[in-house]
Amino acid sequence: MSNNNAAGTLDTIIIGGGQAGLALGYFMKGQKRQFLILDACQRTGDSWRQRWDSLRVFTPAKYDGLPGAPFPGDRLSFPTKDEVADYLEWYAAKFELSVSHGIRVERLWREGGHYVATANGHRWEACNVVVATGSTQTPEVPGFAAELAPSVQQLHSSQYRNPQQLQEGPVLVVGLGNSGAEIGLEVSRTRPALVAGKPTGEIPVKHGKAAARYAFPVVRFLGLHVLSLGSPIGRKVAPAMKAHAEPLIRTKTKDLVAAGVHVVPRVAGVAGGMPLLADGTRLEVSNVVWCTGFREDFGWIDPALLDGGAMPRQWRGVALDSAGLFFLGQRFLYAEVSDTLPGLGRDARYLAAKIPAPAVPGPAVAAA
Repeated sequence: MSNNNAAGTLDTIIIGGGQAGLALGYFMKGQKRQFLILDACQRTGDSWRQRWDSLRVFTPAKYDGLPGAPFPGDRLSFPTKDEVADYLEWYAAKFELSVSHGIRVERLWREGGHYVATANGHRWEACNVVVATGSTQTPEVPGFAAELAPSVQQLHSSQYRNPQQLQEGPVLVVGLGNSGAEIGLEVSRTRPALVAGKPTGEIPVKHGKAAARYAFPVVRFLGLHVLSLGSPIGRKVAPAMKAHAEPLIRTKTKDLVAAGVHVVPRVAGVAGGMPLLADGTRLEVSNVVWCTGFREDFGWIDPALLDGGAMPRQWRGVALDSAGLFFLGQRFLYAEVSDTLPGLGRDARYLAAKIPAPAVPGPAVAAA
């Protein structure tokens, strides 16, 4: 679909063409709604293709399909990131979802009873807007990273693809979450590796097909139904879970130690151009990979629609103070798995039922 100005007012704009936006598109297509998905990527699935080469999802294929189309292949396998990307591209084509690529929305505001989005010199107007940009929007790197010596190569996990990008010499991976553990284990095969940080926990089972068969059904049930805002337990733990990284799933601390990876305290700053640990140790390294996560970035949304720059008051993605504004794909939007392939289908179905149809539908697609 070409990137053109909108003629008239659209029913709904979905900002974000990843799994969340596509799942919602599926339900809206089934309702014969008129909508347009704006995707910053040049190709559906690129947000997965652009991640590190060896990445595999943690959940088995039987839980990775979007509504209406199971994930192909061995149901107990763990798909690669490219298999997920290709599946999303196939899914969009199968259900003929209206996706406009290469559109990174620059501004969103409310004007005269409807919403206006602009990007690349173009403008779209809609009765409803769904922000489905996910929870991995802007890489987080500590400010003191700029103080590292120029000789130290730095990459955020979003930039890391494989060990061949790195210089010879020791590698410090900062952050002992799942990405840090997996990247640390990978780079240890070719270079001395250290991982800095402390895990927030580990799942108590070995990851693999046996877990996919016996343990993951239980984990999925807990993530969908117990750790949700619909349960007292979920409401109690939600703030803490949002603030902390997920437990280690596939690569555990013992796996790192067995591979010769040195697990060290957190990085507290820089001394003499090199990382300084919380215990006062100064590390001499050639590379630093920042596995320090991401932050939500809603700087492109009119502050009047937000709550101090953050997502506004909402219930299951429905903004409570701005009619026609919705969110989808953020972590713990409703449940602990709301930003994952196994969890977002339920949220998308709920949201599709809550998005009001305009009194006079606009065009289904953008036109010159």
